[in-house]
Amino acid sequence: MINIAIDGPSGAGKSTIAKELAKRLGIIYLDTGAMYRAIGLKAIRNGIDTLDADGIKSFINDTDIRVACNNGVQSIFLDGEDVSEAIREHAISKAASNVSKIPDVRIKLVAMQREIADSDDMVLDGRDITSFVLPNAEYKFYLTAAAEERASRRFKELSEKGQLVDFKTILNDINDRDYNDMNREFAPLTRTDDSIYIDSTSMTIEQAIDEILAYIKR
Repeated sequence: MINIAIDGPSGAGKSTIAKELAKRLGIIYLDTGAMYRAIGLKAIRNGIDTLDADGIKSFINDTDIRVACNNGVQSIFLDGEDVSEAIREHAISKAASNVSKIPDVRIKLVAMQREIADSDDMVLDGRDITSFVLPNAEYKFYLTAAAEERASRRFKELSEKGQLVDFKTILNDINDRDYNDMNREFAPLTRTDDSIYIDSTSMTIEQAIDEILAYIKR
C-alpha cells in the first residue's frame, strides 16, 4: 500500500497537481478538502453560522458524505445529493476553513479519510494529511506559493467559470484562510520535518508535477 500525502495552503495547486499525479501513477486521488466543503455547504443551507461549533455538532453525526470516482473524476455526495459543483462556489472556501477548525468535524472526516486510504494506493491532499491524517505516508510533500500568486490563480479559475469575483477580496480571503488553517488548535496546517518543500510560485503545474515525480522515482 502506497500513500502520497500533499499539504499546503489554499490556492497552492494541491488538488490539480494531486489529480494529475494520481493519473500518471495509475492510483486513486482523494480530495479531502471537498469533504470539509460539503460540511460547510450543509451548514450554510441550514442557516447555521460556520463558526458555531455547537450548531455544526448538532448535525455532523447525522451527515452522510460519500466519495465516488468514475473514469478518474471524483464526485462528492452530501446526504445522497451530488454537490460536486455546489461546493466550488467561492463562499464555500471560507465556510470549509471555518468548519475545519471544529474538532468534531475533523475527527469524523479524518476517520473516513484513513479508512479510504487503507483500501488502496492513493494520493491525498489537504491541510493536515502529512501531520495528522497519514503521518506514516511513504511520500510527504508541502506545496505552497506566494499569496498574491495563489489569489491570481484563484481569480482566473473563478472568472473562467463565469463567477463575478474581486481580486482583492480573494487575496484577503486567502490570507484569512491561511491564518485560520495555521492557527487552529486541532491539527493545524504545518510543514512536517519529513515533508519535501515545494514552492510553486514561479512554476507551471507541469513543472511542479515533474518535481514531485522525481522525488517519488528516487
